Amino acid sequence: MKKTLYASGYEVNPHTMAVLARKNEEGKTTAYVLEADSSYIVTRPPTKLIDFSCAYFGSSLKGRQDGTKTICGITHKAPISIDPSSGMYFFPTASPTNALCSWISHSHIENVQSGQNLSSKITFKNGKTIELDVSIGSILNQVHRTAQFRYLLDKRLTSSKTQNPELEPQL
Repeated sequence: MKKTLYASGYEVNPHTMAVLARKNEEGKTTAYVLEADSSYIVTRPPTKLIDFSCAYFGSSLKGRQDGTKTICGITHKAPISIDPSSGMYFFPTASPTNALCSWISHSHIENVQSGQNLSSKITFKNGKTIELDVSIGSILNQVHRTAQFRYLLDKRLTSSKTQNPELEPQL
């Protein structure tokens, strides 16, 4: 069941597939959030929504970008982990300073294909598709960079748990 809700506050969560830049009637950039069964229009621009969500999970967008740079050296259009324990890895479709930058969840992508007029068509695991005015080469590069970042971060997190088992929460 698809429903579009208007929300002023929204945190990215494991069901979030994409945070897309859209212009409203007044010409302001808002976020169109696509989830598996719902969609939301949020009054914040996508990158501000991503920053808000990073803060909800104890960091900031800048902090997450700095972490990506430290882990794998990516400095431009860096993929980020909003919350690695929940598998929330997102990548930007343009520079995050660009008002029309959208953010895509790496975990939900099933397939990427060429679209019309040099665009890209992303199919999510639930069968939903979106078309972005971004070249397929750029999107595929972002998908691969995010996969590399996920691998390296997961390797660090896993090795720190095995080297320091006393840091594991006790139930």
